[in-house]
Amino acid sequence: MPDLLMKEVEALMTMKLAEKVKVISAKPIGGGCINHAMKLDTNRGQYFLKWNSNCAPDLFVREAEGLNELRKASEDCLKIPKVICVKEVDDSPGFLVQEYLQTGNNSGKTDEMLGRGLANMHNYENSQFGFFETNYCGATVQNNLWKKNWVDFFVENRLRFLVHLIEEKGLFSSGELKLFDKLFDKLPSLLPQKSKAVLIHGDLWSGNYMNTSEGPALIDPAVYYADREMEFSILTMFGGFSNRFFQAYNEINPLEPDWQERNLLYQLYHILNHYYLFGGTYGQQALSISKRFI
Repeated sequence: MPDLLMKEVEALMTMKLAEKVKVISAKPIGGGCINHAMKLDTNRGQYFLKWNSNCAPDLFVREAEGLNELRKASEDCLKIPKVICVKEVDDSPGFLVQEYLQTGNNSGKTDEMLGRGLANMHNYENSQFGFFETNYCGATVQNNLWKKNWVDFFVENRLRFLVHLIEEKGLFSSGELKLFDKLFDKLPSLLPQKSKAVLIHGDLWSGNYMNTSEGPALIDPAVYYADREMEFSILTMFGGFSNRFFQAYNEINPLEPDWQERNLLYQLYHILNHYYLFGGTYGQQALSISKRFI
């Protein structure tokens, strides 16, 4: 870790904790493909640090807001790491310091605890769909401007917004863009007209939760208020969630019997995002889904 970054981390932690903080050691640990991640041993205990100088200036600020919102919604049903301090990218790297979570096993009950915790979190409601600030899903900006109608939000703020970003890269032909327009016109007849706006993690795949000594924890959020079925889009894309997880969720907050019929449509957002970020065959997957529903 650069010396200047170390000094900035110590100074901001000292200010936030109102006590002198000295970093004794900083050890790199695994932490995703976007940011640098470290375990800090300090005179005040252990903390988790992620930092980057080559990202959106407010990336970590928006992540911190998401973690704070999840903490309010979780009501101790899930472990959400406490934010210690956060800094934007400027002439020096941006960073986020948060509570360090110790790994644990919970006697094989993680799946059940995660399912019940998520079901309870999905009862945390808002009057509109969106979020207080624009934030990010991975490195991709998310348009969170409030809308009263879920279908309008999903079409305009998620799908059309992302297709426009992809269009700017020249990755879709004019004919392919028209195909998406046809799907967008049809979506009001395919999605529920009455949805509750509840807080979702927004990027909940198996790499964004962890088993800790205090129970399952959610990390790396891309939060907003949505129809809760949106949560299950990326959750089901890559697997890693057992039948017991779904059973425990449904015991607390049962999903609609036909939720899986809409799941592929909600997955389209994350498939488009992967195409925007990584290219490859994700574009053809997105086009195939569109053709299936128009």
